[in-house]
Amino acid sequence: MKGVFITFEGPDGAGKTTQLNLLANHLQQEGYKVLCTREPGGTPLAEDIRRILLSPWEEEIYGLTEVFLYAASRVQHVKKKILPALAEGKVVLCDRFTDSTLAYQGYGRGIELELLHRLNDLATGGLKPAVTLLLDLPPEEGLRRGKKGGGGTRMDRLEQEDLTFHYRVRQGFLALARQEPRRIKIIDARQPVEKVFAEVLAAVSPWLWRANFE
Repeated sequence: MKGVFITFEGPDGAGKTTQLNLLANHLQQEGYKVLCTREPGGTPLAEDIRRILLSPWEEEIYGLTEVFLYAASRVQHVKKKILPALAEGKVVLCDRFTDSTLAYQGYGRGIELELLHRLNDLATGGLKPAVTLLLDLPPEEGLRRGKKGGGGTRMDRLEQEDLTFHYRVRQGFLALARQEPRRIKIIDARQPVEKVFAEVLAAVSPWLWRANFE
């Protein structure tokens, strides 16, 4: 079997981690070898970069600083973890990938999209997901869910951005989905968990079927 790369995108609070874990459990029961990972992060060095990116700082972190930190983390992640797993024929499930950079730093921060595309290609070696599951919901709902499920933990640096920023990010994700409808599947995350998962499964099944015969 050829490896399959599947990513989950959307705002915090959309249920990406829940759906990723449901899919991983389902695939493992079906006999697939599965790797679950996330961005930023995925390797020890990339996880350290994640802490820098998401921790609140008194010093201002500029948009380009964010971009280069995400790119550095992504290089480590792709080379050390994702590519080797795909070479072994695994299904790789990743919580966020290059679309988040375009949505958050491009549409959210206003950094030139062409620059971000070039940096993403450089960091990934041109690797793209077979399918991306965009769990969509209004920003205020996602932030409200995050607060309820946070267990008293402090919101991370990006979650602390104002609502206008999060609206730009959502519109960015939806714009990306319009540009690549074959890859990016929009799923209404306001539905019950089991209905969301049914749509997740329907979206990934064709790619798994193809991988089994390649």
